[in-house]
Amino acid sequence: MTSTHHPGDEHWMRLALDLAVQGQGYVEPNPMVGCVLVKDGLCIARGYHHVFGGPHAEVDALQSLRSPDEAAGATAYVTLEPCCHHGKTPPCSEALIRAGVTRVVVAMRDPFPKVDGGGIRQLRQAGIEVTLDVLKADAETLLAPYLKRVRTGTPWVIAKWAMTADGRIATVSRQSQWITGAESRRQVHRLRGRVDAILTAMGTVEADDPMLNARWVDAEGVAVTPPRIAKRVVLCRRRLPSLQSKLIQTADAIETWLFTSPLVDGDRLAALRQRGASVFALDSDDPQSMVRQTLKRLGEQEMTNVMIEGGAALLGSFWDPTSGECLVDEFHAYIGAKLFGGVTAPGPIAGAGLGPIDLATKLTLNRVDRFEDDVRLIYRRVAS
Repeated sequence: MTSTHHPGDEHWMRLALDLAVQGQGYVEPNPMVGCVLVKDGLCIARGYHHVFGGPHAEVDALQSLRSPDEAAGATAYVTLEPCCHHGKTPPCSEALIRAGVTRVVVAMRDPFPKVDGGGIRQLRQAGIEVTLDVLKADAETLLAPYLKRVRTGTPWVIAKWAMTADGRIATVSRQSQWITGAESRRQVHRLRGRVDAILTAMGTVEADDPMLNARWVDAEGVAVTPPRIAKRVVLCRRRLPSLQSKLIQTADAIETWLFTSPLVDGDRLAALRQRGASVFALDSDDPQSMVRQTLKRLGEQEMTNVMIEGGAALLGSFWDPTSGECLVDEFHAYIGAKLFGGVTAPGPIAGAGLGPIDLATKLTLNRVDRFEDDVRLIYRRVAS
């Protein structure tokens, strides 16, 4: 049974989308999903997928009812097609059928192969009215990282940099701390705390000796545990991290993965493994090929979001200057209220650069935030 959109559908679906985003960083590799139950024009329950392995949004909403009988005759607004297979939890389609809902409004179909229309089909076979594609574009924006991984097998790639108002990431003498203020830097740690991996290269490891961890604090400044502990991923083209580096010194506590080209000194790998690092051998020393192979491997590990923390050379390896192809999906550009000037002061992206302007990577502005005198621009790449 199908139906057209009803008045109020978008209102309730927007509420469900707002609920879904609360799972960000906690539910991956699952998708963020929200659910609202409405009866006689009133919201009687709401839920979302809180944590990977926990109840899905539909079940979370149903469990919040005072009595299971309250769901009979209700409409369920769900931001993604209800699952219809047994995974870590039972099928949500069956839960909605048992609850007695008479209508289900779905923002978008789930392309995951074990669902992919099966949940909708089960609901309709049970005589439930199903409405599709309410605020579909909003759901696709929210779920873009999940959708990319399911469809391509590779993670969503987020590039972050801080630059001055005149576009420099360092002075002519290569000083860069700090371009932005404390709140901007706290926001970067918020991002680190919700991604699956932080990817860097040996230039950054040698120059900054970073920890690449996420430091979260609450409103009172007390340290709190972030949703995820990101794996530290290092591209090693010619050189390997020192045994004294912070990454290797803490590799037994925080997973540290080294992706190595054939050019590295293989005799040093055993010592790095003994300190807790994992080593993955790549078959090429070409920077772009190394990036592609690494992203493929991270996708095979069901990683949904990967953040680049590196300099201009690393970012440049995510572009093909001949075709203009870009492997980055989302850009977080922090603009600090400073000017550096200087012809030789670096910008955020190195490499050969593009010649024809028609090869430029096209972006769409997703969000703008102000932190004191800093500005954060979040762009997403326009699919070619």
